[in-house]
Amino acid sequence: MTNLGDEAAEHDLGSGLRAYGRLLRYRPAASPFLTAVVARLAIAMAPLGLLVLVESERNAYGIAGVVTGAFAIGCAIGTPFWGRMMDRAGQVRILLPTALSSAALLAGDALATVAGAPLAVLIMMAGLAGVAFPPISPAIRTAWRVVFPNPASRRVAFALDATAVELLFVLGPLLLSALLALSSPVVPVLVAAGCMAAGGVGYCRTAAARRSRPARNQPQTQSSDTGIPVRHHRSAITVPGVAAVLGVMLAMSIGFGQLDTSLAGTAGELLGGTDRVGILFTAIAGGSTVGGLIFGARNWRLPERQAVMITTGTFSVLLVGIALMVGSGKPPLWLLLPLLFGTGLTIAPTLIMQQGLLDQLTPSNRLNEAQSMLSSVTQVGAAVGTALAGVLIDSRGLGWSFSGAAIAVGASCLVAIGCQRSWARLTAAGTVPARV
Repeated sequence: MTNLGDEAAEHDLGSGLRAYGRLLRYRPAASPFLTAVVARLAIAMAPLGLLVLVESERNAYGIAGVVTGAFAIGCAIGTPFWGRMMDRAGQVRILLPTALSSAALLAGDALATVAGAPLAVLIMMAGLAGVAFPPISPAIRTAWRVVFPNPASRRVAFALDATAVELLFVLGPLLLSALLALSSPVVPVLVAAGCMAAGGVGYCRTAAARRSRPARNQPQTQSSDTGIPVRHHRSAITVPGVAAVLGVMLAMSIGFGQLDTSLAGTAGELLGGTDRVGILFTAIAGGSTVGGLIFGARNWRLPERQAVMITTGTFSVLLVGIALMVGSGKPPLWLLLPLLFGTGLTIAPTLIMQQGLLDQLTPSNRLNEAQSMLSSVTQVGAAVGTALAGVLIDSRGLGWSFSGAAIAVGASCLVAIGCQRSWARLTAAGTVPARV
């Protein structure tokens, strides 16, 4: 990969909350960030939009769940493949066709649903739309290395991007609800497809996307921005240390899936209806947003590899507290909401650290694939966690479901503890290990 010239090499965002403003005023960073936000609004709207649309047309949540599940499975399958292809062909050659084809398939699936197409057609189109879904998140995380050679500035970028994703999963359903109130159920899905196409094309027009070139085209044998040797690994997962980061993410994502389902169950059983689940999600997403912004705004002394142990351990302990509270009866909102907010404070920083660890460990010729694997592992883990939570809620109750989430996140902490020695050795091999 190549940098954006001397201006980028010298551009330092500094620290503090003003660093985010400096990033947004720096066009080489703001353009890819904002267009990526637009493109990723689709992933926050499309699954729920498909669920609502298919249910309204077929009057069956089971059928709607199968169609939505096909889209999610397709995303999990396609993301690492497209990430690997970006490492070989560059970002624009992969993102442009995938963004347009996935948007067309998603819109076609919506129109086919309204037209009364057979269920097999709806499932196939949803699955193909998921497989073709453009790997925008891995692309922008990789592009930060192009835009900001300075690791401290990259951490600010990772933090702002992770916070934006958290907000998208709050704002996406809100926008979908507003569209549903003003129009038919097919409109939100078409809007999501439009955002995917427009955001994808817009991102491909940025200098960051165009200059994220395949590493094999570069004559050097060492990444100019990190000092990591550009070796010919068969896959990103064979890069030392990467599999361990993915293991931490997998265990934590299983906890995420159980937590989300448990919150929905809590709203339905303890708060008088699932329509109140938004209150619970707002509390935890708000905490995650604040935590991510605070984390990215400061230069911390603790290495990221060690900080991951602290945040995942704290996350697990707080989940135990929620499990005890919910398991003991109907928890008061004035007590539950602050605990959820505190839990959220640990989430975005942990995600940012794992993105940062991959950035430190992975050579440029495998970075798109590594970041894509992180996204795919997140989706798979969340799906597994959702299934586990459903079984636990039905068989043992909400307290056990929250406990299952605590165990999964605790397992991610144990994996991080076990990897400290190898991560320390591997990050020291680069130029300057990022610190928090």
